[in-house]
Amino acid sequence: MDDGGRWDELLQTLRAAAVGLGFSQITVSDVRLDAAEPGLQAWLDAGWHGGMDYMARHGMRRARPSELLPGTLRVISARMDYLPRADADWRAREWGRLGDAQAAAVSLYARGRDYHKVLRARLQRLAGLIAAHAQPRVLRVFTDSAPVLEVELAARGGLGWRGKHTLLLRRDAGSMFFLGEIFVDLPFPVDAPISAHCGSCTRCIDVCPTRAILAPYRLDARRCISYLTIEHAGPIDPALRPLLGNRIYGCDDCQLACPWNRYARASAVADFAARAEWDEPTLLQLWSWDADTFGRRTEGSPMRRIGYQRWRRNLAVALGNARRRLPATDRAQSAIDAGLRAALGTADALVAEHIDWALRQEPGAASQPPTSSRNNGSETAPRMVDNDTTPAT
Repeated sequence: MDDGGRWDELLQTLRAAAVGLGFSQITVSDVRLDAAEPGLQAWLDAGWHGGMDYMARHGMRRARPSELLPGTLRVISARMDYLPRADADWRAREWGRLGDAQAAAVSLYARGRDYHKVLRARLQRLAGLIAAHAQPRVLRVFTDSAPVLEVELAARGGLGWRGKHTLLLRRDAGSMFFLGEIFVDLPFPVDAPISAHCGSCTRCIDVCPTRAILAPYRLDARRCISYLTIEHAGPIDPALRPLLGNRIYGCDDCQLACPWNRYARASAVADFAARAEWDEPTLLQLWSWDADTFGRRTEGSPMRRIGYQRWRRNLAVALGNARRRLPATDRAQSAIDAGLRAALGTADALVAEHIDWALRQEPGAASQPPTSSRNNGSETAPRMVDNDTTPAT
């Protein structure tokens, strides 16, 4: 067998093993990401990375895998579906949750076990299989753990195409999946990119509550609800607070609106099943948690990483928005007020400022949740047009 056949055979072995480990697919790309550098630099220059200083600190190394890990020749990209349930009504349920002022909305990916731990352990097993069949000098796995342009690498290897919301998309799986990578110096055959299929559709842009998606492939993280509720450590801009609605950890709106996510698949991995406390949580239930309860209930969850202070900050904003959305005569108003006032005396400065804001929100001032459109799963697939070739970050 020639060398080319050897690597092709090993890749087929890896693909079979990946499915057995709960991955949906793996593809291989080279390390040439030159075309992504102008877009990345423009994004950084505009300051759209917000307080994520590490994005600027690593700079163009994100687009140069062989500089990050010298000797890297190929990147194996893996995707793992995370949707807890994929019945026909899953998106309608999520829109319904957003429409319920007293409900707490947590991003779907965060309702089970922390994906960093799940993917890393399984990628390590794939890496071990490579090591058992070859003698790579470079072999390392990444799961959101290094300056890697993972969507660009996955798109280059044909794992999907970049949607206008900047996430990776597939026609047969939508975007509800995690990505992970294995850097290696072995000459595996590379996979070809696939064409984009967003067409003229702009639903992800139109639905964003805070208008964080400025244009196709252009995301201002400083306005993104996922950034504001997870990455951002300080006070949330008062002008943006009403737009967060009841979203306390992350935001799925652009994915819920995407027509391709009607094909999203339920995860084959039990770790991503939603925990009982995230099935139908209310804001007041979560507000009643003290720091110890928060630590216990979020053990092994990605939500633990934001800490109790940000957790309370986010809940205070959501409770203020609940006051705005509920009529003044609603019995829940008094319970919300009592809960907020009881916490005010012991809250630190950050949380106290958000509680004070919440208490100043006029009951019934906003009767609708802050989204610009609803797409309750009834839309048709987008019409195809020429693919946009704007450099993406």
